[in-house]
Amino acid sequence: MPRGLWSLVFVSMFAGTCLADEAKPNVLFIAVDDLRPELGCFGKSKIHSPNIDRLAADGTVFERAYCMVPTCGASRASLMTGIRPTRQRFVSYQTWAEKDAPGITTLNTHFREHGYVTLSNGKVFHHAKDNGQGWSKPAWRPRNVQQYQLPESRKAMRQNPKGRGPAYEAADVSDNAYADGHIAEKTIKDLGRLAKQDEPFFLAVGFMKPHLPFVAPQKYWDLYDAESIQLPKTYHRPKNAPDQAIHNWGELRQYANIPATGKLSDEMARRLIHGYYACVSYTDAQIGKLLDELERLKLAENTIVVLWGDHGWNLGEHTLWCKHCCFETSMHAPLIVKAPGMTGGQKTPGLTEFIDIYPSLCELAQLPRPEHLEGRSFVPLMKEPNREWKTAAIGRFRNGDTIRTDQFRFTAYTTPKNQLQARMLYDHNTDPEEDNNVADEPAFQDAAKNLLKELRSK
Repeated sequence: MPRGLWSLVFVSMFAGTCLADEAKPNVLFIAVDDLRPELGCFGKSKIHSPNIDRLAADGTVFERAYCMVPTCGASRASLMTGIRPTRQRFVSYQTWAEKDAPGITTLNTHFREHGYVTLSNGKVFHHAKDNGQGWSKPAWRPRNVQQYQLPESRKAMRQNPKGRGPAYEAADVSDNAYADGHIAEKTIKDLGRLAKQDEPFFLAVGFMKPHLPFVAPQKYWDLYDAESIQLPKTYHRPKNAPDQAIHNWGELRQYANIPATGKLSDEMARRLIHGYYACVSYTDAQIGKLLDELERLKLAENTIVVLWGDHGWNLGEHTLWCKHCCFETSMHAPLIVKAPGMTGGQKTPGLTEFIDIYPSLCELAQLPRPEHLEGRSFVPLMKEPNREWKTAAIGRFRNGDTIRTDQFRFTAYTTPKNQLQARMLYDHNTDPEEDNNVADEPAFQDAAKNLLKELRSK
């Protein structure tokens, strides 16, 4: 081939490579602690979430997405490594991904190794220093920010031997009085810097609320009429539920104004629900600031936005508060993904597991998929939301293994030697609130047996 033609080919190939690099999408990866899928885009109307709903209008809502473990450290470690929990791995809120899964390339590390600037603001991993090599700069969290703004709340915290203040606070302060306001401000500054760089970015943002304590500026409490807030329909123990399924909500009992034992008063229960709603709206407003900045910087068209809650949360359902159980209320969590070139404003009922997020982002960003991943890319669901998909989503908490199918949620509680202790089966066709355990009813014996077998095969 003539030298001139070789030169033309080389230049063309080089230009094509540069264009491919320039076209690499950015990733804005938003984690929200303890967020239930009780949002407008999930068909719920109680909570004001206009900004999350705005993201949903441009993206895909995964209506049936499930965490792997309903506690923060373990859930995040499983998601960020792309591998399933076991009885010995990803167990508690204190989980370190790098300790439980040594040698595994985490999601952030994978993107960094493929040319991305990777940053972490707020709570992404439970421990800020977990997988530090995967971030271009040390993971950032706000410092010197008071958890409480009211003097009486701080006094209650000092007087509580457990070190926690009240479970809620409404203070007439600005958004940046609390940590999530600082996280939004830091992220906006980072977006401004990243917009001027040539490299694509993977910017992870972990908002703290609506995690306890339910502290938020007064204006977000004012979005709700306290008198209209009702207790859930299932504010009682489900029929035939085994003891293993019910816990004493020890996380909530650490707070100064919560009784150490026994039930909450109805007034306190409604106040907690009100506080949770206010915190969701507060964090929603911070998310809106990030979406606005993406638009202002003209980054939105080439940025994948992923929003996920690390697990569900109980607001009195089944007598429970917090998470830490295998009911739908703890396992079901929000997942919304907006990606360049994908149709927006759509919903998919496909069963989705949080270990699917890692391979999906690899496909959306056109990165190779690491061999260790145990999830399945949900990109086909974004292209065809009603296609046939997974038949089950599987998770676990402590001695309970749980499986969600189109019709059922089945949970098996076992000893360390895998001996069956108790089981739960809920028929979502007739009992979507999981109010009646039918595991021992004759009509459901085959279903319970088959689901137990499927659980044990995983």
